[in-house]
Amino acid sequence: MITTKRRFPAEWEKQEGILLCFPHNGNDWPGKYEAIQWAFIEFIKKVATYEKIFLLVNDEKLKTKVSNMLDRARVNLNQVSFIIQKTNRSWMRDSGPIIIYKDKKREALNFNFNGWAKYKNFQLDKHVPSKVSDFLKIPLTQVTYKGKPVIVEGGAIDVNGQGTLLTSEECLMHPSIQVRNAGFTKEDYETIFKEYLGVTNVIWLGDGIEGDDTHGHIDDLARFVNEDTIVTIIETDPNDANYKTLQDNLKRLQNAKLEDGKSPVIVTLPMPKRLDFEDLRLPASYANFLILNKCVLVPTFNDANDRKALNILAECFPDREIIGISAIDLIWGFGTLHCLSQQIPE
Repeated sequence: MITTKRRFPAEWEKQEGILLCFPHNGNDWPGKYEAIQWAFIEFIKKVATYEKIFLLVNDEKLKTKVSNMLDRARVNLNQVSFIIQKTNRSWMRDSGPIIIYKDKKREALNFNFNGWAKYKNFQLDKHVPSKVSDFLKIPLTQVTYKGKPVIVEGGAIDVNGQGTLLTSEECLMHPSIQVRNAGFTKEDYETIFKEYLGVTNVIWLGDGIEGDDTHGHIDDLARFVNEDTIVTIIETDPNDANYKTLQDNLKRLQNAKLEDGKSPVIVTLPMPKRLDFEDLRLPASYANFLILNKCVLVPTFNDANDRKALNILAECFPDREIIGISAIDLIWGFGTLHCLSQQIPE
């Protein structure tokens, strides 16, 4: 009997490039769409300094407009490959394919994006995995379990590439809010993660931060920075709504074990002061950083804790440049750098 061996590589492993999608849905950033476009150009410029970009654009007209903007911003266009594909939104972490290694060759996984089990307009986004895998010439596999499609967004999981995965109960296990896979148990998810991602060990955190539109994505909470080290956000104000939640997550991490039975090293990251838009709290978090080949891009929020967060992450990634990118406009769309991107392993 031949068994296939799959492995989901860690984000810090060698990448071919980064998948992005140029924002075109102004409703995602009410009143800020003009600013968002230039913020996104700056994001592209930073990524293009280090590696290739695979950039989804809605149509030829937008491709021409974006090319001109990139040219004006002095971005090296040789680093940017355009993919024409209509989308509903730009959150490639969640609607894009997850690229893993299967028997040491690349395989794209389609985790059946459904608008975070919240929004009805995701029909265009459903075609992103097949379009991207065709462009990259990587075979695409539909993730199913007991004959049904499995729904898991890329922002809901983080791995160390050695067999351990981080996720949250709020996102995957809540019985009534934004239910991705009705009736699934932790054992069901762990079986799926083992089969499709090569994961042998799952660390479950509790709830996500207040204001998170995705209802508990891990990439706003805790991230692996190497095979045995996890950074996790904490709130120091006991009166803040996130305080107890993040303390609970910290305790869970302190009691957790890695795939080899050892305890992970835990590093804490501060939270920026709360940001509000109208009557909504925005899910601003320094944990939404993006790891590139020789660099880490970190969202910043015009906050006193920006520098602290950058310094902590600089210690976590001694061999990479740490670059802050202002996410004060991007966060109006309820996500920042990691949410908008998906790495393509080499």
